[in-house]
Amino acid sequence: MFESVTVIGAGRAGTTIAARLRERGVRTRDDGELRLLCVPDRAIAEVAGGIEPGPWLAHVSGATPLAALDPHVRRFSVHPLQTLTREGGPEQLDGAWGGVTAESAEAEERALWLAETLGLHPFALADDRRALYHAGAAIASNFLVTLYRVASDLVAPAGAPPQALVPLMTRTIENGFELTGPIARGDWETVERHRDVLRDTEYAQVYDALAEATRP
Repeated sequence: MFESVTVIGAGRAGTTIAARLRERGVRTRDDGELRLLCVPDRAIAEVAGGIEPGPWLAHVSGATPLAALDPHVRRFSVHPLQTLTREGGPEQLDGAWGGVTAESAEAEERALWLAETLGLHPFALADDRRALYHAGAAIASNFLVTLYRVASDLVAPAGAPPQALVPLMTRTIENGFELTGPIARGDWETVERHRDVLRDTEYAQVYDALAEATRP
């Protein structure tokens, strides 16, 4: 579809995506047929506005609507639904899903090509539901880090090493997120004991909110 792509941005997304494109035989150069914006969300509109209309333009943001690419009309977006690190390579994209947003059949064809070239499983991402979608993605990824930190703070004083939680968290994912534990079995006495011991800690409200959200 595109023989050459200009990847704009050298952060975690930009370096990973550029490496994958080169791995798949796509040339990365300054005057590519596609200009792919891998810049912070706040910079997308400014960078797009500085590019002369003509080539195809796309961004990889999950939260930013296509309107940020104005005045370009040959445009689309592909959001890799994956967390990326600078240390990892293009294999970080393998098996991940990708949100595809396009306003025409022509744009959709190119967006799907990019998603599949990157190694993503594409799905249609509604442009007017991006904030909701991105909130869910943040909960799944960012708040997992928060949960691990909170849980680590609670088990460590009892003598349990925080890394002992990792197999538990991993198995929960491998089990298809099947709910177990006191809330699943309706053991509200145990839940109340949890609340009592946390009542005067900074995590009391966190536990209450999560317990309520977890309740069947």
